[in-house]
Amino acid sequence: MNRWILLPAALLLAAAVAQAQVVIRSAPAGVKPARLTVTAPPQITLNGQPDRLSPGARIRGTNNLMLLSGSVVGQVLPVVYRRDAAGLVHEVWVLTDEEYSRVAPAEDGSPDGHKRFAELLDLIFGARK
Repeated sequence: MNRWILLPAALLLAAAVAQAQVVIRSAPAGVKPARLTVTAPPQITLNGQPDRLSPGARIRGTNNLMLLSGSVVGQVLPVVYRRDAAGLVHEVWVLTDEEYSRVAPAEDGSPDGHKRFAELLDLIFGARK
């Protein structure tokens, strides 16, 4: 009989622990910011220029879960991305608009934009090694 009293308490404790978990995203060095639009997988555009996803490309949402390229067709997404050895887009991390505004290169093309980008990556994704 006492075990039935413990079950709701255990469920409440598990819910509190799950709610307290924080998603930690990580990205490798060498990623670049862009606006990505999936037109017809694997065809994409990066900042309006046609490009292509690699076979097995991974797109991670803002919650760090994988997104299927077909589920974001037609959406313009602020991202950072990395290419594979063949030059195809292989890994993509979707950013919030606020994150993207902080990583986007400066309008005037100054190198300061790259400095802000590196600082934000350290902040968002943890120290790069």
